[in-house]
Amino acid sequence: MKEAKGSVFKFGDNVDTDVIIPARYLNTTDPKELAAHCMEDIDKTFIQNVKEGDIIVANKNFGCGSSREHAPIAIKAAGVSCVIAETFARIFYRNSINIGLPIVECEEAAKEIQNGDKVSVNFDTGIITDETTGKTYQGQAFPEFMQKIIDREGLVNYINAKQ
Repeated sequence: MKEAKGSVFKFGDNVDTDVIIPARYLNTTDPKELAAHCMEDIDKTFIQNVKEGDIIVANKNFGCGSSREHAPIAIKAAGVSCVIAETFARIFYRNSINIGLPIVECEEAAKEIQNGDKVSVNFDTGIITDETTGKTYQGQAFPEFMQKIIDREGLVNYINAKQ
């Protein structure tokens, strides 16, 4: 399977779906439009600075709040290749896998990795490498069926490919 590699945007605890994509933009399902407003209420410069492949690292309970699928769609459409957190809200976790956004739980990495660090994530092994510090962390590897869903860019594509 593939690997994610990019610069880190670091956030704290309880980053909720209203911050990831503010409710005032939920009148669209267009991924590009959602991406244009991703994280703007917590980091006004996020969308101007994020580059294809970059990684979000956060602390506890990332993606809490409403069950809107718009949140992981906005993150993925903004070019983020992976989200690492201590823990994820369960509905955000499921929605992320459903749309093919790789997410990895790893408490130690979430606490130690800093904003701007260069990080790579091997989805087969779950190994997270902070290339800035040289430190590695053991994150939760994806089970094979989840890897296939992510490889197909989401659950719907995965199901359609099986038919």
